[in-house]
Amino acid sequence: QRKLAAQYPVILGGAALTRAYVEQDLHEIYEGEVRYARDAFEGLRLMDALIAVKRGVPGAVLPELKQRRVVKRAATAVLEVEEPEGSVRSDVAIDNRVPEPPFWGTRVIKGIGLKDYASWLDEGALFKGQWGLKQARAGGPTYEELVETEGRPRLRGWLEKLHTDNLLEAAVVYGYFPCVSKGDDLILLDEDGSERTRFTFPRQRRGRRLCLADYFRPEESGERDVVGLQVVTVGSRIGEATAELFAADAYRDYLELHGLSVQLAEALAEYWHARVRAELGFASEDPDDVEDMFALKYRGARFSLGYGACPNLEDRAKIADLLQPERIGVHLSEEFQLHPEQSTDAIVIHHPDATYFNAR
Repeated sequence: QRKLAAQYPVILGGAALTRAYVEQDLHEIYEGEVRYARDAFEGLRLMDALIAVKRGVPGAVLPELKQRRVVKRAATAVLEVEEPEGSVRSDVAIDNRVPEPPFWGTRVIKGIGLKDYASWLDEGALFKGQWGLKQARAGGPTYEELVETEGRPRLRGWLEKLHTDNLLEAAVVYGYFPCVSKGDDLILLDEDGSERTRFTFPRQRRGRRLCLADYFRPEESGERDVVGLQVVTVGSRIGEATAELFAADAYRDYLELHGLSVQLAEALAEYWHARVRAELGFASEDPDDVEDMFALKYRGARFSLGYGACPNLEDRAKIADLLQPERIGVHLSEEFQLHPEQSTDAIVIHHPDATYFNAR
């Protein structure tokens, strides 16, 4: 392993990592080069630099490693605060109105047109995060100018191609389930009130001690709550098209189409979450500005598995058992990954105080 470490450089990225963690902590325990890439475009630039250095190209260097900035603080006395014992519940309200869903169980929706969810495409996340549009140098075109001259024209071209070549197969399977909470557990119920399955979520050890289970009526209240589950996909054809571009060494087109496919799946998820809010009767609370929608200024929240409040990917098997997403062509791998890649699952919470947080 030591020989491999010296021979092969590693480039890491993703929402769960930071540049300082990769280029400081991981760099210290790996003998080879370890670098962080914010997106695929930075990854390609790093690969070019690595190859140039390896070939001995004059002037070729790697960018400096990110140094962690440590703020110097005056020495102060530390007061030890004893952690509360057991599963102490947060202060989340339990007197909010529980909406009545239009049905119990699941439904499958296929043939959703691109025009229905295209308006939910977050251009900022696409252009900045996926396509890497940014001002290259002082005096060069601004980000806004790049959006108008490069971003939107290429986006229009891709959307037209997706429509013309019939590369999208947008579909949703979703449902509503009666539930209660008990400690850190969310318990989904059968029609007769017996337990159907349960999710156990982590709880913050400090601060408000939030836990996803707190957003639902506690079992001892004697009331029944409702939770939404959804799986959405834009299908496998767009993934096959990106694979063909990669095989043909058309890397720019590959990166653009792959990034667009990821954001279209997210747009479809947002579109259907809005549909759920409408079915539960509080869509009128949605903001008018789509940018406010992207900023999550609507009631409730949609939690995807693998993130801080619900990190257990194995819970995807429970969602798959309840929704049977193979009905829309989505399958769960042994590693608990959704296939096709351009698919997402979520637990949809209606509580007005539901917010995103990290329990770790």
